[in-house]
Amino acid sequence: MRNSKITWSIVAGTGLALVAGVGVAIAVSRGPAEPAAAPSAAPSASAVPTVSTPSAPPSPSPGADIKGPLDLVLIGVDTRLSIPGYEPHADTIMLLHVEADLQSAYLYSLPRDLRVQMPAYKKSGFRGGKYKITEAMSRGSRIPGSKKKSVEQGYELLTKSLSAYTGIKTFQGGAILNFRGLDKLVDKLGGIDLVVDQKVKSRHRRPDGTMRKQSGSDYSGPQATYLPGNRHLVGWQALDYARQRYGLPNGDYDRQRHHRQLVEAILTKAMTQGMEDPAKLGGLINALGEALVYVGGRTPFEYAYALRNLTAQDITTVSLPGGGVGSGSGYLGEQLKAEGRGFLTALAKGNHVAYLKAHPKLVDR
Repeated sequence: MRNSKITWSIVAGTGLALVAGVGVAIAVSRGPAEPAAAPSAAPSASAVPTVSTPSAPPSPSPGADIKGPLDLVLIGVDTRLSIPGYEPHADTIMLLHVEADLQSAYLYSLPRDLRVQMPAYKKSGFRGGKYKITEAMSRGSRIPGSKKKSVEQGYELLTKSLSAYTGIKTFQGGAILNFRGLDKLVDKLGGIDLVVDQKVKSRHRRPDGTMRKQSGSDYSGPQATYLPGNRHLVGWQALDYARQRYGLPNGDYDRQRHHRQLVEAILTKAMTQGMEDPAKLGGLINALGEALVYVGGRTPFEYAYALRNLTAQDITTVSLPGGGVGSGSGYLGEQLKAEGRGFLTALAKGNHVAYLKAHPKLVDR
């Protein structure tokens, strides 16, 4: 998809998306509900007592053994995962921290251009160095002597780089979603409802959803515009809204906040659509097809059960402030400010709740 530099995670779905943002985002929708017990008939006077044979206890639901805390990764990429030779770039990186009781979570983003120290990675022949975090997947995905690329390898180097930067030792799982998957997911849900928090003008779409005329890196023609307030967005609108960073006061940092809003909106809508039904959840994941790659030792269904009591209202979204860094007049990337780095340090040490109380402006309102 041309110029698709945006969004996540799905969640999903993972989110989640989750989910997302959308790989894991989907995964955090409610799990299978316990069946209600059928009312028993009143015994008759002539009933003959019977002795029942003890039955074997039911086997635990898949995912019942998952314990917290959990740290999950939601990644949005700008290429089709199924095309051989395409190097995936992590254009959206959202991290979900689930507390030990699996009853609450914290969702935060890292800038795609964040400068980090990446470790050497023998599988791809990468020697390590300081680069933008978006490049971790592409540098890790390379297979020496082959034109093919490994998304799983790219994910592995990305998570190693994230661990080195954040201090979080282990990420239990994650989901990778490309941009065609996001609009398909939203349409499958019948659209989503979210609160647009600032005026956003599209660089890419006309009001009717068709693409604006492009000449080089410039666009011309009428623009789709998203005005503040409660809005219902269909697939292409959700994708378009989440992509925008140009013209926003804080650029990519505003866009990161919109990504997190999108994950919450998708999760909220999924839970109203009966996604606690395994058949419906499976149909949604299957509809995403190759647009979603789930990475980790457990399936989305297992996480769906383990996180069945986690709702959008239980997720605190956090903004990590940062700014550009350069050498002379050249732009090198982004770095988090001390307050943002402090949150990551506190999270790795388990002190994040107290830290956010002391720094309430980091919490999205």
